[in-house]
Amino acid sequence: MSKKISVTDTILRDAHQSLLATRMRLEDMLPICPKLDAVGFWSLEVWGGATFDACVRFLKEDPWQRLHQLKAALPNTRLQMLLRGQNLLGYRHYSDDVVRAFVERSAAGGIEVFRIFDAMNDVRNLKTSIEAVKASGQHAQGTICYTTSPLHSIETFVEQAKQMADMGIDSIAIKDMAGLLTPYPTGELVAALKAALPLDVVIHSHDTAGIASLCQLKAIENGADRIDTAISSMAWGTSHPGTESMVAALAGSPFDTGLNLQLLQEIGLYFYAVRKKYHQFESEFTGVDTRVQVNQVPGGMISNLANQLKEQGALNRMDEVLAEIPKVRADLGYPPLVTPTSQIVGSQAFFNVLAGERYKTITNEVKLYLQGRYGKALGEVNPELRRKAIGNEEVIDVRPADLLPPELDRLRGEIGALAKSEEDVLTYAMFPDIGRKFLEERQAGTLTAETLLPIPDGNQAASTTAEGVPTEFVIDVHGETYRVDITGVGLKGEGKRHFYLSIDGVPEEVVFEPKGRFAGESSGRKQAESPGDVATNMPGNVVDVLVKEGDTVKTGQAVLITEAMKMETEIQAPIDGTVKALHVKKGDRINPGEVLIEIA
Repeated sequence: MSKKISVTDTILRDAHQSLLATRMRLEDMLPICPKLDAVGFWSLEVWGGATFDACVRFLKEDPWQRLHQLKAALPNTRLQMLLRGQNLLGYRHYSDDVVRAFVERSAAGGIEVFRIFDAMNDVRNLKTSIEAVKASGQHAQGTICYTTSPLHSIETFVEQAKQMADMGIDSIAIKDMAGLLTPYPTGELVAALKAALPLDVVIHSHDTAGIASLCQLKAIENGADRIDTAISSMAWGTSHPGTESMVAALAGSPFDTGLNLQLLQEIGLYFYAVRKKYHQFESEFTGVDTRVQVNQVPGGMISNLANQLKEQGALNRMDEVLAEIPKVRADLGYPPLVTPTSQIVGSQAFFNVLAGERYKTITNEVKLYLQGRYGKALGEVNPELRRKAIGNEEVIDVRPADLLPPELDRLRGEIGALAKSEEDVLTYAMFPDIGRKFLEERQAGTLTAETLLPIPDGNQAASTTAEGVPTEFVIDVHGETYRVDITGVGLKGEGKRHFYLSIDGVPEEVVFEPKGRFAGESSGRKQAESPGDVATNMPGNVVDVLVKEGDTVKTGQAVLITEAMKMETEIQAPIDGTVKALHVKKGDRINPGEVLIEIA
């Protein structure tokens, strides 16, 4: 058998999402686009996933402008995006009119290939997206989110593919987001799909367990038509097999890609330098780790989870969270772990670990999941957990979006004159809080991207957050070179910080007065002591205050909504009584144990 294998490269989306918490900026993409455009890739994945969120939240780039500029810079290459079905790019289901508008605008902006998936593998949640892509005249790629459990089998995946084919998809992707595939099951699944349907099959596998290239080879031998790879300087580990390596492996075989290895190597050297710029987002959890075969955490989730744990000052508890994730997943009926279910399961696992008690805090997203608001899981959920989370509330069994009224007109009205285009309205629709903030800052001319730390030179180690382990710097002062080690986060006292430094091995103590508050540092609020003190066991931010002073509340009534790790949680009144005092407002940073509301 002889068949040229085509290649989709993920360097501009999934590769840096998996390794660098989705932080690559457009300014580092555009200079290399002429060479990327000359390679002859079947497509380049450039958009979707977490890129939209990261652009608005951290990089302060307009994601739609990013798309337009990439389209102009890559005129000869198909642009591809990852679309979360009815979730689009967010964490909730959107109404059908929003889905149609988003797909139409994305296609008009330059997206030609839409890889459409549902985190639950509930095909009902793909219907509107597939119809919208076909109406736009673009390529609809149906996606199987590969996972393993006592309930998943080749037969269940083939049946899913048949249902998607009935909806009109143009090709099928096996999305192995966590690197769970092993070579021989890969070959069997691809062979079964090719036998069942006359569609191209694409293999997308993260190399977390170190065997993705073997899986791709077995997929090719069993009839796969296309593979996803990443330029080598951002490949392997929680990313994908290296493009250059797979091109070299297939060269001269019946499956030769025909791609220019020398040109690819030049591109690889470019991104080798670019990667250094984002060293602060590198994580020790993005290398090869066969534990993924047990915890099933996908590549993009690993780097983002590590980054979020770091922000919470709890990076040292990653192993506990990874051990808890399979238990939560089983309680929820074995959903595949891909956004948003990976975030839902991962965050709940973290809350379980931090609280020292399983399900002491249950996120709003888990409650919605247990109501059926994300779709139907293949397995049964833990009935005790469901009772604890939602009591006797109704569990829906219809397609969740069937219960959503049209919302695009309402969203246009809410964002008003801040939106200068339909794309701006959709930005607000995806992420109302950060979207509004982005548009306000754009109007005020105050958009400022997060700060990038200086690139370490050969004598300087990257910073670390491990307690007691020094962060090292090499600095030049008046022609003299010094090595500075900063240990710990410092001792607090009288509003000041005491840091312990070592300058060329000589210990020094430095005291300074910070302008802002450190994560985890006291805000001046008193610690909860009385039965009516409302507190939280998670650091985070206040999303909304649901009561005001003088209100009468009942035990268990939601009085606050807080957010941590992109998950929202209701904080409830501990007693019956009257709201005596509010110590927080929307947007405030909060720490565990602080009195947020007093009830008497």
